[in-house]
Amino acid sequence: MTYHPKSEFLHQIMSRGFLADCTDLQELDNRLHREVVTAYIGYDLTASSLHIGNLVQILLLRWLQKTGHRPITLMGGGTTKVGDPSGKDEMRKIISVDQINANAQSIRTVFARYIAYGDGPTDALMPNNADWLDQLKYVEFLRDIGRHFTVNRLLSFESVKSRLDREQALSFIEFNYMLLQSYDYLELYRRHGAILQMGGSDQWGNIVSGADLIRRVEGAAAFGLTTPLVTRSDGKKMGKSVDGAVWLNEDMMSPYEFWQWWRNIDDADVGKFLKMFTDLPVDECNRLGALGGAEINEAKVRLANEITTLNHGADAAQAAEATSREVFEKGGIGDDLPTLSLTPGEIGDGISVVQLIVRAGLAKSGKEAKRLISENGARLDDAPLTDAGLMLDAAALSSPIKLSAGKKRHALVTLSG
Repeated sequence: MTYHPKSEFLHQIMSRGFLADCTDLQELDNRLHREVVTAYIGYDLTASSLHIGNLVQILLLRWLQKTGHRPITLMGGGTTKVGDPSGKDEMRKIISVDQINANAQSIRTVFARYIAYGDGPTDALMPNNADWLDQLKYVEFLRDIGRHFTVNRLLSFESVKSRLDREQALSFIEFNYMLLQSYDYLELYRRHGAILQMGGSDQWGNIVSGADLIRRVEGAAAFGLTTPLVTRSDGKKMGKSVDGAVWLNEDMMSPYEFWQWWRNIDDADVGKFLKMFTDLPVDECNRLGALGGAEINEAKVRLANEITTLNHGADAAQAAEATSREVFEKGGIGDDLPTLSLTPGEIGDGISVVQLIVRAGLAKSGKEAKRLISENGARLDDAPLTDAGLMLDAAALSSPIKLSAGKKRHALVTLSG
């Protein structure tokens, strides 16, 4: 039988496809219905930007706050020093504390676009688990926290079992990660009254262990909730493109490229992504997702505009749409395309078009660029590019040129200085 939640939060996330598992759905629903619930999600600091694979979790916290509850975005300044083995095939590289702190500063700005922070009862908090993990005394930690865990249970976790089954190395420091994440939940319960931890489905074992630790140590009820792995209709993991991750920070990916990624999704993904990644009513998302023919393209534009507005602001979304229409409908250049700016010194007596394609980010190597040209996939100012040996001098670049890889990826090359 389908569960019909009383709380607005569970109603929204269930109708939008966010829910995979919950430790006690009915009791959590009761708590959400009668009180303000504080819930958290932890974020790794292994990169200077989050990517759209993280958006599911950010928007989950956004819906939590929009429905009257308090979100916590936990910065993993301490646990990133260890490395989460969940979903990984090999040991993570240890990164420096300075790099972890720099990454934290870089990704902080993303959260404020989606969630309101402050001192009010439903305003979000952003603690860093380094504040308590860095102070731990190891022997005391093992005595007070480690005694609540059995090796048997840790070995049963999918994140551990899958690595061992494949005979891949799992370091002792990674093995400790589950204890540290559980301890985070206990600390957030003690400091801020958090009774719900959320995360991706690969975090289920860690989340359940944290809720169990609170029950054992504090004698209190705590809950866990996970989201499904979001895949595209082609079966690929959400958040990846042909060239890698789709980043949320502007310095890692331009607003135009971000907008264009959403505009180019498969028709079959439109309805699902509108429900998960926008605030539009579910009925409207279903209506737009059911459109066919040319109309589905306008639904994709709506999706791209909605999520780009959330992530980069309305002006960036409007500029990206205007550039896209200029490029695709009118055959123009547009003023918001990714741009490669070269000095006369870099050009010298001439620079090869193959090198330009690579440096503009349209191909990963000269070999790939040449293959693109040989397969008639490259264009120069919208004209087929057939000569892989073409050289361009400063005079040829005195006005901007547009390079294209296929129908959807473009970049400008300009002369500076």
